Amino acid sequence: MTKASFAAHPYLLGFEQLERLMERTAKSGNDGYPPYNIESRGEGVYRITLAVAGFSEADLAITLENAQLLVRGKQADEDDGRVFLHRGIAARQFQRSFLLAEGVEVAGAALENGLLHIDLQRKAPESVIQTIKIEKGDS
Repeated sequence: MTKASFAAHPYLLGFEQLERLMERTAKSGNDGYPPYNIESRGEGVYRITLAVAGFSEADLAITLENAQLLVRGKQADEDDGRVFLHRGIAARQFQRSFLLAEGVEVAGAALENGLLHIDLQRKAPESVIQTIKIEKGDS
């Protein structure tokens, strides 16, 4: 039994990479921490907001590689002799990834009141018109 694929449609040529991206996002393994919002802030402008209470700028890292936006957080272990009777504030490390479409760029990031804002913007693609020369065949 073969797996049905939208990339196998005869009019969709070269979309195999899109299918691989969809499979990769399904396997990304994000566990829900930290919680986040994604909002549209206008035409081609987006903002991802992650709730990172207790993390400083030095505890956070944002990287972009091959259209994958990766946000990592790791707090330094502070063993200052405190004895917790209850510890309900999460202080665990995290990694959250987002796949960005072609042309979407990171415009900036800011940490404000325990919220990490990552602003994204879609750059308008240049319109390219190409004329293909038709040559005589040898048959």
